[in-house]
Amino acid sequence: MPKESFLQNRIKSVGYALKGMFLLLRTESSIQIQFVIGLVMTAAGFYFEISNAEWIFQLFAIGLVMGIEALNTAIEKVCDYIQPNHDPKIGLIKDISAGAVMIVSVIASIIGLIIYIPKIF
Repeated sequence: MPKESFLQNRIKSVGYALKGMFLLLRTESSIQIQFVIGLVMTAAGFYFEISNAEWIFQLFAIGLVMGIEALNTAIEKVCDYIQPNHDPKIGLIKDISAGAVMIVSVIASIIGLIIYIPKIF
């Protein structure tokens, strides 16, 4: 079988990534919630006509929260696969992973407050 070209390999990789993204959006409630929040904040950005710099911060925050949420989901799935029974060490790993989501979510919320409080008041 002939070796795939670099371009064919990249196209396949993008296909796998898109598959994973849509799988997350279809099956994981945490990602669905974050996606809806992202849509609401995007609509708010258009409504309040935020600046280019504010768009950059907002989109970065949305992407970071969703990306870390996806990694958290992957870590939880791996943990459940490795140890389907309750295990305190696995629980600690899952808690730390969820904590990462909490950190970026709090920072994203602060970014949103910095952008929108002056526009609302």
